[in-house]
Amino acid sequence: MEYKIITDGSCDLPPELCKEKGIVVVPFYVSFDSENYQKEIVEMPIRTFYEQMVSDPTTFPKSSMPSVQDYVDVFMPVVQENKAVICLCITTKFSGSYQSAMGARQIVLESFPQAQITVMDTTINTVLQGLFVLEAIKLYEANIPYEEVIKELDSIKKTGRIFFTVGNIDYLKHGGRIGKLAGLAGSMLGIKPLITLKEGEIFPSGVSRGRKKSLEKVYDLLWQYLEQIHASPEEYSICVGYGYDMEEAEEFRKKAVAFLNAKGFAIEDDELKSYQIGATISVHTGPYPLGFGVVRKASIQ
Repeated sequence: MEYKIITDGSCDLPPELCKEKGIVVVPFYVSFDSENYQKEIVEMPIRTFYEQMVSDPTTFPKSSMPSVQDYVDVFMPVVQENKAVICLCITTKFSGSYQSAMGARQIVLESFPQAQITVMDTTINTVLQGLFVLEAIKLYEANIPYEEVIKELDSIKKTGRIFFTVGNIDYLKHGGRIGKLAGLAGSMLGIKPLITLKEGEIFPSGVSRGRKKSLEKVYDLLWQYLEQIHASPEEYSICVGYGYDMEEAEEFRKKAVAFLNAKGFAIEDDELKSYQIGATISVHTGPYPLGFGVVRKASIQ
């Protein structure tokens, strides 16, 4: 059965790449005044969003999930073309995007009861979700059948990890992602948190003083995981996720290539891609998140 890969704006894949691969993205909304919400990228370019964050660090933006109708508007044309849907949503621990997609599924099925619509809680987000979506596209391009794609994606999602740090923890504190006392201590002492996302939730993975030290520890967190799972470059996909500072991100990426090769994880420079973290996640991380996404590659028989 012919099918279409759909995801939400948390995936943080470049629009030109999504267009090239035929990926349909249902955007989130973002607001700086809690009243006027704009679709990220579509109405609020990510660069504009970051520039506003940096110029006004006392204002904390908010994001809002896609509506049920947003998903209906995307699902319906696909179903009307007699195609199936695989919709890959941000972890339900972070957003209700999955619930919106499920609501849309029910509405579409009322008109097209034979439609095949699978909505998946990927248990991941941001650039890691992007890697996951690209694995789905690889399966699609290899002509893997619909049901087998769903099974394979469900298998690999649990291997996904994000290891990252942020410029400060004010945004995490404001968004309710960590306790207020931890946020206050971090702001006063200049502590940089190290954070891991796994199985849909974020977990503290240590602290560091200063940006340079925190980035070095992010490398270590990545390597500890790769060692733990006995990963090889043939089996696992890695990318860099960054925020406002593109130059810092490129330096981080190049050092990561050298770091991994020195550890025996042979990777070419052009294999380690960088993707800019979008507004959906950066409202929680602030303008300076930097780290890695890693997930097992899909098996194509």
